[in-house]
Amino acid sequence: MAKQILLNAFNMNCIGHINHGLWTHPRDTSTQYKSLEYWTNLARLLERGLFDGLFIADIVGTYDIYGQSLDVTLKESIQLPVNDPLLLVSAMAAVTRHLGFGLTANLTYEAPYLFARRLSTLDHLSNGRVGWNIVTGYLDSAARAMGLEQQPEHDRRYDQADEYLQVLYKLLEGSWADDAVVADREQRVYAQPDKVRKVSHHGEFYNVEGYHLSEPSPQRTPVLFQAGSSQRGLAFAGNHAECVFISGQDKAATRAQVDKVRAAAQAAGRDPQAVKVFMGITVIVAATEQAAQAKHAEYLRHASPEAGVAHFAASTGIDFAAYGLDEPIGFSQGNAIQSATRQLQDNAWTRRRLLEQHALGGRYVTLVGSPEQVAEQLIAWVDETGLDGFNLTRTVTPESFEDFIDLVIPQLQQRGRYKTAYAEGTLREKLFQADHAHLPADHPGSTYRFTPTPAPTGALHHA
Repeated sequence: MAKQILLNAFNMNCIGHINHGLWTHPRDTSTQYKSLEYWTNLARLLERGLFDGLFIADIVGTYDIYGQSLDVTLKESIQLPVNDPLLLVSAMAAVTRHLGFGLTANLTYEAPYLFARRLSTLDHLSNGRVGWNIVTGYLDSAARAMGLEQQPEHDRRYDQADEYLQVLYKLLEGSWADDAVVADREQRVYAQPDKVRKVSHHGEFYNVEGYHLSEPSPQRTPVLFQAGSSQRGLAFAGNHAECVFISGQDKAATRAQVDKVRAAAQAAGRDPQAVKVFMGITVIVAATEQAAQAKHAEYLRHASPEAGVAHFAASTGIDFAAYGLDEPIGFSQGNAIQSATRQLQDNAWTRRRLLEQHALGGRYVTLVGSPEQVAEQLIAWVDETGLDGFNLTRTVTPESFEDFIDLVIPQLQQRGRYKTAYAEGTLREKLFQADHAHLPADHPGSTYRFTPTPAPTGALHHA
């Protein structure tokens, strides 16, 4: 049976996310992002299209590298202003039954003890439809705003992340037994004391002594997403990630990246096929190829290539505004996103070339065509690279998602490459077609599960 494609809508609680400048399009509604109705309408739309999830990006800090100022960032609303993504979930979960929610949160600035409660709360309220996109941050502007002089060194951030996950596993998996809650009114026992344990963690980055504040949620640990593609990021993904988000520009490089992700999981003792790999992609579709090309041209007139380059400048830590249009941009290895800076290693890039690459305001692979053409191209990307699915970016909101749902989804379904109905169960059960809502047995988080012990009281200890 051919692999069915997984789909997340890729969005952010802001105006300009990936394809910058399109907020100026007369049919775009992204300036309404502060309204709950904007998000509940989107959730209903995506559930109508049988999307697996809404993947909500986030950033802490501001893009102040380009021109050494916020001028372009503010004028074009390049992920600024940006609101909290987690607060959206309750409202969207209330108007949907199946749609999952992949939520980005920066662990560098989130205390694990309280963050564990937020995750459990959202998993309860959504009946097990929550995932966490694990990020460590890369902006010095965020570090300064949070009281640090600069971001910790790249690999050091992953060392901290490894320990952060240990703390979360102890809280989410090991503090409460599955049967701790009995809610026995006659005996006046809600939770059995011998089935709830204190977590004791004393490490390099975190010291935690306490009981998890929430009773076990449907998934306990939410589905774990991660997007690092550096050598250290891949090692982290191999240990922890269940879904990995990559950025590809061509099929050969994407195939190599997918293979690296799966090899990292195998090296960590996990099933390499159990990790789902998603690639960011932009789709512009219309009833005919000619109409799609006309729509693409229309969108280009509203897009801001300069805003896209300003965003990319923050990703690399390089001020592209300091270079002439045709002046070669020197490569430098900084402390930002390593996969972004690697693209500049051949020293053949100029600001003009970057502006051309960001013609639509972003640099994701863009498919333009009829429903049949787009469906065939998506299938080809999956079959030729080993991808499991896509994070579909928005262009004009909500038009781009409506077009995809009405035109492309039926074509994928006709080809047997997309589901025609949701499966039951939690997000983890849906994504992995599994019969278990919790982390699988070969995931390191499963080793922290509550196990019975003869001791009357005890602390949960792990090296």
